[in-house]
Amino acid sequence: MFLTEFFGLFSLSAFLMWGFLMAFFFNVFVYTLDVKRRTTLLLSSFIMMVSYTLSDYFFTWLSIQNTLYLDWALYDFATISALLFAYICIKNTTPSFLYLILGLSINSIFFLGMYLDMYIYKNQTPWFFWDVYTFTVNLIDLTMVIALIVDRDFLGIHKLKTFTSQLFL
Repeated sequence: MFLTEFFGLFSLSAFLMWGFLMAFFFNVFVYTLDVKRRTTLLLSSFIMMVSYTLSDYFFTWLSIQNTLYLDWALYDFATISALLFAYICIKNTTPSFLYLILGLSINSIFFLGMYLDMYIYKNQTPWFFWDVYTFTVNLIDLTMVIALIVDRDFLGIHKLKTFTSQLFL
């Protein structure tokens, strides 16, 4: 809860939405330069921008009901499905694609955990998991924005994937 207390819930969400918007604009620029035309990069950044715009606090702030963590998990599952559909159509991916799929999967697990804690178990007292949730989800969102912009394996996830696949074969 430290991050939301420091930045405010609305401004941190707006910053991440702005980051995905800028990543999309950057990838439109790269696409027009004919650098990465036959990959999922432009479509992935568009899908992420639309997903985070639709699930942003701005639209839920105006609604009558509060957005539940289950809604955000469903948004992440829909985004993963859209990304996989884009991959099936184009059949050529970039290093950022694995970061997006992995990041959205981890975020959806945390959203489901928070939903379980707050709405099923009716816990209203902040505890360690809430702080881990806040820090991890926002860090993963920022990592996905960076992955869409730099489009490199900057954390070594692809090397780890290759190493583990060789280890088990």
